Amino acid sequence: MPVINVEDLTDLDKAKMEVTQLKLEVKLERAKVSKCCEEISEYIQGGADEDPLIKGIPEEKNPFKEKVSQRIIDQEINPYVDKWEEEGLFPAHKIFKILGNAGFLGVNKPVEYGGLGLDFSYSVAVAEELGNINCGGIPMAIGVQSDMATPALARFGSAELKKEFLQPSIMGDVVACLGVSETGAGSDVASIKTKAVRKGDEFVINGGKMWTTNGTQADWMCLLANTSDGPSHKNKSLICLPMNLPGVHIARKIDKIGMRSSDTAEVFFDDVRVPCKNIIGQEGMGFTYQMLQFQEERLWGVANILTTMEKVVQETINYTRQRKIFSQPILYHQVVHFRLAELQTEIELLRSLLHRATALYIKGNDVTKLASMAKLKAGRLARELGDSCLQYWGGMGFTSDVLVSRFYRDSRLLSIGAGADEVMLSIICKYMDTLPKK
Repeated sequence: MPVINVEDLTDLDKAKMEVTQLKLEVKLERAKVSKCCEEISEYIQGGADEDPLIKGIPEEKNPFKEKVSQRIIDQEINPYVDKWEEEGLFPAHKIFKILGNAGFLGVNKPVEYGGLGLDFSYSVAVAEELGNINCGGIPMAIGVQSDMATPALARFGSAELKKEFLQPSIMGDVVACLGVSETGAGSDVASIKTKAVRKGDEFVINGGKMWTTNGTQADWMCLLANTSDGPSHKNKSLICLPMNLPGVHIARKIDKIGMRSSDTAEVFFDDVRVPCKNIIGQEGMGFTYQMLQFQEERLWGVANILTTMEKVVQETINYTRQRKIFSQPILYHQVVHFRLAELQTEIELLRSLLHRATALYIKGNDVTKLASMAKLKAGRLARELGDSCLQYWGGMGFTSDVLVSRFYRDSRLLSIGAGADEVMLSIICKYMDTLPKK
């Protein structure tokens, strides 16, 4: 074959050779794509359950979620939910230890303190899966431990505090609670009255907290208290408070119409002495830290109720397919069919908002506005969905034998909480133009 001297080629010849080379490269890439498509087709035809294309969700989170359901929810929780709902209490120490051993109480917490060191989207994945628990109270209690009482400690706490309080919380050796709400200061966090007065190396705490989830079983509280007489947004601190200290009084376990298996306490503090070193981060930054914790709390709560709402709608579809009225299944009446389809659409829209907020959050953005929007929408949708689905169950929906009636009761708490997010949104929107830009 004669050797071609490139210098002897005209510009046209060179251009033709380049075109030929490009065509060869395109053919090669097409061949690779074709081969890939063949392999994918074989995979699908073979029914490989583990293949990402078949599962349809982020695969690195899928075995994670399955482990929660199959090994814990189905075996350790759901078989006993009815009993715990009737008793108004579930064994938090036992369940939290099981979850801690499996790594689900510190999914996005530092590895050096027993966490998995993953980003917050994995916590959202676990929250969604915990929605398969057949009540709202137990997931809420778990969420307090994993994503409501501990985010500020993990982010701003000293190494000593993390060792003493965060690590055992992640391992499930202790139960945590969050002390923020008070009588007359629920949504209005800035108006709390509990005071922590510095005396030497200690704070002396007086006051009380209301609606404290896990309160009767908790070993420690992430307490928000006023540590000075300054402006209400700059005079508060978060404090790690052991619940076995003298002066800590559990006034009562509050009886509720929903979330019955989760214990809720009213707590009083009478000259409780806590070392000053138990402050999380900087003194006076508690309000800011708590607002940051609320971002994770809201997103976690939205993720958790999404799965439950899907489950309620699906059970309603199954029931209305069997129950007949006017000589045909209820589901076949257009008004019912369309309403259930509409509710499923609303769930998917909420999921998109949740995932967008989560994606922005793990990139370091402030998502207070989006998280509040998501929680507001979740609360309203939960109430609307519970009411709509209950109607289609007829008299059966008024009994305690079906999930929809329990959801109807439990969802009222989330819709009440949505009022706080409505207030938060109005404040955010009102002052959005005056907020400092990054």
